[in-house]
Amino acid sequence: MKMLTKFTTTEFRVAKKEVEKVIRRHSKTFFFATGLLPVQSRQAIRALYAFCRATDDLVDRTEATTQDVENWRAKTDLPLSQQTDPNLLLWTQVRQCYRVNRRYENELIDGVSFDLTRKTYATWDALVQYCYHVASTVGLLSIPIVGLAPSATMSDALPYAVNLGIALQLTNILRDVGEDLQRDRIYLPLEDLRSFDLTPTDIRKQLVDDRFRALMRFQIKRAEYLYEISLPGIRYLASSARQAVGVAALLYRAILDEIVKLDFDVFKHRAHTTFWQKVSMLPGILRQVRNMPMPGEPPVIPLSYI
Repeated sequence: MKMLTKFTTTEFRVAKKEVEKVIRRHSKTFFFATGLLPVQSRQAIRALYAFCRATDDLVDRTEATTQDVENWRAKTDLPLSQQTDPNLLLWTQVRQCYRVNRRYENELIDGVSFDLTRKTYATWDALVQYCYHVASTVGLLSIPIVGLAPSATMSDALPYAVNLGIALQLTNILRDVGEDLQRDRIYLPLEDLRSFDLTPTDIRKQLVDDRFRALMRFQIKRAEYLYEISLPGIRYLASSARQAVGVAALLYRAILDEIVKLDFDVFKHRAHTTFWQKVSMLPGILRQVRNMPMPGEPPVIPLSYI
């Protein structure tokens, strides 16, 4: 087992507490699910989450610029001895300890910069590219931390991680349609809006009519398919990680059901599962993870350059 020895120093303990506060505030589902990981990988994966959260937050400020993103990339590149930011202090040690592929770290940073120049996405393919950069990369960064099954390779796990990331990000997009409007962002592909006789103006007017409900059902079906083809890839992960990853994914998938229960009004309400809903779903999810079928033919990777 890899040991993050510097987590025992005062400096790292303070940073760890700051990171856990961030996770509790921003993702109760992630905090809940990662509690199922062994201590070392739990600390490391939470450090990754905090790094991703801080990276994403860069572009949510109204005055944010591409230079801010590049300054963050430069800070991320600094060696451990020069890190002062709590997120980067922990993440740099994790990155070194687990020898993560920095390609995915840089692609994540590239992805958040999309939000500075793009307010809409013309096609599903264009949105997939965004989802890969901001979400699939997180899964790919996670794999060296949580570990692979003895006979599995990164190449085995990669297409499943890519598709799961897209499913998770699409779930985010469907949940946050109203919240994203506050930043003048519409992630729902424009070609899909046209298919359901909708326009960006309709979305900005927050119309929840039969057209919008049909659009949301279509997107939910798309997300469900992505979960279906990606979840068997859990079997390629180390046994100690499967429960946590499966619980995180399936609890997130449950947000889609909550959107339906809200009659698709994602403008006035933010779909989520409560703590007690999570607890009540846990036994069934754990059974589902234990009985997950072995992966068959790997799913198609939606981006040719990966």
